[in-house]
Amino acid sequence: MTDVTDTLQLTVQHPRPGVAIAAVAGDVDTRTADTLRREASEIIERGCPRLILDLSQVGFCDSAGLSALIGLWHAAEAVHGALGLVNVPDRLMRMLVLTGVDAVLPVHATAAEAVTTMTAGPSSSASDDGGTGEPTGVRRTTRDSAHDPAAN
Repeated sequence: MTDVTDTLQLTVQHPRPGVAIAAVAGDVDTRTADTLRREASEIIERGCPRLILDLSQVGFCDSAGLSALIGLWHAAEAVHGALGLVNVPDRLMRMLVLTGVDAVLPVHATAAEAVTTMTAGPSSSASDDGGTGEPTGVRRTTRDSAHDPAAN
């Protein structure tokens, strides 16, 4: 049995201009889905329309979490961006396949593959990292939904 927590953490890296990788840690459920949606939407709104969510540290995701992912996909699309998923746990991958969400949310094997895919094409920005793919900045955000009224 999975222990449900009220804490959701996002660790954000910016490997290229306009691209962010957000590592999500914790459960994405009715208690934390709004936090994920709000925090990730802020990343998109601050000039990173191409967002990659690394879900390797997500222990549980329910329908509210799935709804948050779909909402983030819509938010990215609204600004001509994209949302991609990497390191999706098996249980969540089964949910994406069963609901057909895997047809609209691209799932990549690695963050590097997602960055390459998202930045390939005519709308991509030139990289300021010399092509190394190394992060140009990291921002860490932790919200405790149980103790932070702003996180609810």
